[in-house]
Amino acid sequence: MRFAYYPGCSGHGSSVEYEASTQAVCKALGMELVEVPDWNCCGSTPAHSVSHELSAALAARNLMQAGKTGCDCMLTPCPSCSSNLKMGRHRMQDPDFKAGVDELLDEPTPTAENGGADLMETYSVLQAITENVDAASIASRVIRPLEGIKVVCYYGCLLSRPAEVAKFDDPENPMALDNIMKALGAEVLPFAMKTECCGAAMGIPDVNIPGTLSGRILDAAKAAGAQAVVTACPLCHMNLELRQRQAARISGKEFFGLPVFYYTQLLAYAFGLPEEAMRFDKLTVNPAPLLGMIAARRDERMAAVIENNRKSAGAAS
Repeated sequence: MRFAYYPGCSGHGSSVEYEASTQAVCKALGMELVEVPDWNCCGSTPAHSVSHELSAALAARNLMQAGKTGCDCMLTPCPSCSSNLKMGRHRMQDPDFKAGVDELLDEPTPTAENGGADLMETYSVLQAITENVDAASIASRVIRPLEGIKVVCYYGCLLSRPAEVAKFDDPENPMALDNIMKALGAEVLPFAMKTECCGAAMGIPDVNIPGTLSGRILDAAKAAGAQAVVTACPLCHMNLELRQRQAARISGKEFFGLPVFYYTQLLAYAFGLPEEAMRFDKLTVNPAPLLGMIAARRDERMAAVIENNRKSAGAAS
């Protein structure tokens, strides 16, 4: 499996742990990622608030650059990037809109009429894993099962929305992350807040907005009995993890103390990949106690197996 790969701005900055674990996990799953040459910002959030044509032009240029890789489709780990790239391509089905976008580009976007092929499809890395690697195959690669921990999966509001553009999972009750975590051995708790907004980039003008919204999500996760939150979005991760103390203060709660993992970090851990593939050192809420619980549970299980084997050998003799 060979894919054009768009890391997005956060992948080379604020979410390097997501980038490292994504690269390592995709390699382990036989998914070759070919980085798009000379990619630019996808236009997520700021651009479309100014101009839909500008936002689509930024997306279109990336898609044209991706065409140079020789791959059939493009992947990105970030739901916001994925949404904007998909939306740009979707809106350009309108000839009038496309004409406005083409005016902003050095060259018109390719179509059959001008001798080219349509802009390629974009998928989130989560969607690509879900649709190309089944749960049984993921489970077969696990050497460090996540047994003994309870997690909730938080998808945010863009991974599966709008449904007619995302074309992935259920827009109200997505299950892709849940199924992956179950394949890794974790206990996945039902979570009614899995697609509620965390506040996104509203923390720039007013920290109280993501503080309040993220506080609600973390409070609900804690109330459900979760020991960790699993997500797939750099911006969601920032609001729920990096700003967790801020969210507790603004929402009037005690510090939640919930580790928030990228799903690829836990895949890398369960697969037994090197520590540099997980970059747990980037997390501000210490994951060591929880990871210690997983290791202790694994040691207990191994000790029980050894003891059973000893008793069986004794009985046989």
